[in-house]
Amino acid sequence: QVQLVESGGGLVQAGGSLRLSCAASGRTFSNYRMGWFRQAPGKEREFVGTIDSSGGTTYIDSVKGRFTISRDNTKNTVYLQMNSLKPEDTAVYSCAANTRGIYEFWGQGTQVTVSS
Repeated sequence: QVQLVESGGGLVQAGGSLRLSCAASGRTFSNYRMGWFRQAPGKEREFVGTIDSSGGTTYIDSVKGRFTISRDNTKNTVYLQMNSLKPEDTAVYSCAANTRGIYEFWGQGTQVTVSS
């Protein structure tokens, strides 16, 4: 079992930055791919990006060059650095652990609101 807790959300003006954290407890997550997802009001959940066990990252086009995912395995934590935020980035952001080929474990999410 993996427990995930996100933090770092909040209200920021367009063009600003936030860093989200996702702390894992239970099993060590160093071998797992970790993902970030977001869900805006009235919309389906959207994949944002992922980081594998080696630190390789993938992002959706809309956040490339603005968002950066990193991980600190000594702290069992994955981060989502978000720069140049836009109002359309407003959503609940969640992290998830991919342990057996699927994103099996999820955090509760943290709200990010970007004002124009």
